[in-house]
Amino acid sequence: MLKVGLTGGIGAGKSEVSRLLVECGAVLIDADRIAREVVAPGTPGLAAVVDAFGTEVLTADGGLDRPKLGSIVFADADKLAVLNSIVHPLVGARSRELESAAAEDAVVVHDVPLLTENGLAPLYDVVVVVDASPETQLDRLVRLRGMTEQDARARMAAQATREKRREIADIVVDNDVPLEELRRRVRDVWDELVRRAHAPRQAPDASQE
Repeated sequence: MLKVGLTGGIGAGKSEVSRLLVECGAVLIDADRIAREVVAPGTPGLAAVVDAFGTEVLTADGGLDRPKLGSIVFADADKLAVLNSIVHPLVGARSRELESAAAEDAVVVHDVPLLTENGLAPLYDVVVVVDASPETQLDRLVRLRGMTEQDARARMAAQATREKRREIADIVVDNDVPLEELRRRVRDVWDELVRRAHAPRQAPDASQE
């Protein structure tokens, strides 16, 4: 099994890259999707979020009001840290469950938005970073996701810098390109991941122990 950590700044196109990797044959473990599951109505995760932030972060039907919660935590680093301390352990436990269910020869891609911020790179055999210019990120967030420019800039500022993400990357996918070019680049990345998955693993050097 090859464990791949996939990350990228908000609006960089990480979700599109993960979708294309699945088309190639990857097993995807999506931290964002799991993060939604662990705070679904009736879960201990949601109860912990309400304890920390109050009932104002709930919708009328008792679900989590994500835009409301986002407007609170992305403007306050301390509150963001509180939210992360609740959600991240739950996501990690569920991710490990899903990974253990994958085939032994699988290329398992963990889509992790905050991989850089949380120092998670050592958990993976390969780290793939989807990169785009800040201008491209801002345009996608405003034009495609309907965010205000202020909210978009706040979300971008709450994440690691572009430079920090690139520092931990084994492979960088530059995504200031049209979809067809991105598709070609992702196929090249997939070929490299498959090559690494089937490469002989180097045995520990006893002389270094």
